[in-house]
Amino acid sequence: MKLRIFRVVTLIAAGAFFLVPIGAMFEFSTRGVGENSPRTLANWKAILDFPELVGPLTPNSSGIIASLELAAITSIATLVVLVPTMVWVRLRLPRLRRVIESISLLPLTIPAIVLVVGFWPMYQWMGINFNDSILTLTFAYIILVLPYAYRALDAGLAAIDVKTLSEAARSLGAGWPTVMWRVIVPNISSALLNASLLSVALVLGEYTIANNLLYPNLQVEIVSLARTNAGVSIAVAVASLLFAFGLLVGLSFVGSGPRRQRARVRERLVQTFGRDLSGGTR
Repeated sequence: MKLRIFRVVTLIAAGAFFLVPIGAMFEFSTRGVGENSPRTLANWKAILDFPELVGPLTPNSSGIIASLELAAITSIATLVVLVPTMVWVRLRLPRLRRVIESISLLPLTIPAIVLVVGFWPMYQWMGINFNDSILTLTFAYIILVLPYAYRALDAGLAAIDVKTLSEAARSLGAGWPTVMWRVIVPNISSALLNASLLSVALVLGEYTIANNLLYPNLQVEIVSLARTNAGVSIAVAVASLLFAFGLLVGLSFVGSGPRRQRARVRERLVQTFGRDLSGGTR
């Protein structure tokens, strides 16, 4: 009973910690012009009137579209780079796990402003010789999300026997691409979803690197808009928070389907063989 009360109190306190500021922001964004003016959604409707927020994706005009594309590209690129590397290190180079982990945690110890100083010459060279699109921020964001994605994937890989699964698949004639796509990835689907969610959340909320490298992503445009129209900027901020929350709920439902299917298969196996098979992957 004490543990249940503690959980309820903790849940209520955490919910209030997040919902009260969001509610205050929504209340501010719906205020009228005068003191006794009725509430209105004019600020929310005005979001579509600002091309710097919802305009086409060009080097000089981006906003919401650019941030969403950056989030998608960063999450996919991070998984493509990290998953094969971490599996290969676990199978072939286990002594390098501590080294790889230390390297992946470095962005947590280096301030973002210091990272910008290192990124600036590289981005200046890329802008002159290749392309100055805002999507080149993907390279910086991959480094920024590396610690969070690594920890999520490491927890998922630690929960399965990677060596046994890969050796069994290889003994049945599967190539390494098949082992990765049809054996390893389905068993760490929850870890992949968690890493993707962390990457998307960090990219959608990143401001320092984009602002100092002079790229107008969503957060930079919100700060710039706040100087002229605070109501619309707060409305955009609330909308981005609600989008992140909706994405979290959607990903949780996406990940629950395979888990329920595996649970039903395990129950049928237990009923057939009369013993518990939950100790490992079959």
